[in-house]
Amino acid sequence: MGLLSNIAAAAQRVVASPGEYVYFGEAFLNPEFLRNPDGRCMHNDNFVVIGLGTFGSTVATELANFGNKVIGIDINEGPVSRLADKLTQAVMADARDEEALREAGAGSCDVAVIAIGEELEANIICTMNIKMLGVPCIWVKAVNKTHHRILSKIGADRVVEPEQEVGRHVAQKLHNPLIRDYLSLGNGFHIIDIRVPESVGGERLGPLLADSEGKVRCLGVMRATEYLAGPFEEVMLAEDDKLLLLGERQNLRNFSDTFR
Repeated sequence: MGLLSNIAAAAQRVVASPGEYVYFGEAFLNPEFLRNPDGRCMHNDNFVVIGLGTFGSTVATELANFGNKVIGIDINEGPVSRLADKLTQAVMADARDEEALREAGAGSCDVAVIAIGEELEANIICTMNIKMLGVPCIWVKAVNKTHHRILSKIGADRVVEPEQEVGRHVAQKLHNPLIRDYLSLGNGFHIIDIRVPESVGGERLGPLLADSEGKVRCLGVMRATEYLAGPFEEVMLAEDDKLLLLGERQNLRNFSDTFR
């Protein structure tokens, strides 16, 4: 797991509120990040992923690769068969049937990820069923803002919109190619991973940060594979250094635009 994702995963539990939009990449797949939103640590990392399309199967297999126990559930035989050897258990069941979910073991899991896509009725009914089964933490995929609001009202702890989030992610990187990656922490705050261009090489980081009037904070500096310890204001930048910066979107954008 990358340094950027680890920092974001820890910060998310501090700044995000239930039901807020969040980026679904590496931090989403971090088991620590998927725990109950109130910050309590669970004794077991047992996950159920319902809906094994592209998004759901990716979440399920990555969680399994991290060594977690993962139950995958889908109404179709194809994805269940494909993942049978990769997950702890793969079950063909109708997520609209509460009893079928119980028999599959969904109620004994710490976290449920409901990744059912376009079938909104199944998505919503499944969320209600999982809530009735008492799963402590529920993440659900939504397709639009109205769907998001409904899911939040019926008890989803986190709602994600993968297509929209990826679109924003790509647009940000196209807007400024120096930005290698970014993560939303909620409440308007983001972390960006930005590459230092040749034009800034040899400059001290302190004056650059001072221009932001404290609205952009440096969380780390990477030089090749070396993490440079603070105080970061005294670091002399070199071309291709990577800066991890925290701030609100517009402030980060203003800062990164000075590197272009």
